[in-house]
Amino acid sequence: MPDTPAVHDKFVIERRFPQAPTRVFAAFSTEEGKARWFSGPNEQWDAIDRHFDFSVGGTEHLEGRWKSGTVSRFDCSYHDIAQDSRIVYAYRMKIDGKPISVSLASIELFPDGTGTRLIHTEHGIYLDGYEDKGSRLHGTGALYDKLSETLPA
Repeated sequence: MPDTPAVHDKFVIERRFPQAPTRVFAAFSTEEGKARWFSGPNEQWDAIDRHFDFSVGGTEHLEGRWKSGTVSRFDCSYHDIAQDSRIVYAYRMKIDGKPISVSLASIELFPDGTGTRLIHTEHGIYLDGYEDKGSRLHGTGALYDKLSETLPA
């Protein structure tokens, strides 16, 4: 049994994109769309392995090596998908092969004029003394910044 209890956290990120929900959804639901933005920072991280099956019951993983040598891994399973409006998934993160967290997340897309309002809600459980210190919120926000920069007009 671990010496330290699990730490629970919840955060919500809201973003607006000028593109319609179908275009934003495609950035999550297609391998090409997701590969454009879902990765570590390009100048600090290199992909090692990627698998993508966007379907209810499908799985996704992404593993990469930081310039420091640290390897991070994202393992995801999709639980609910509503075309152009909702994605619910659970995922586990590992650092150098050691599990650091398990999360349940939802992404909801709402028409907002000619664009889209995105609401990301995440419930995280940090394991065995891993101290997140806000890095998951920061990292997820950075991914949405990258999404914004790479969405086709």
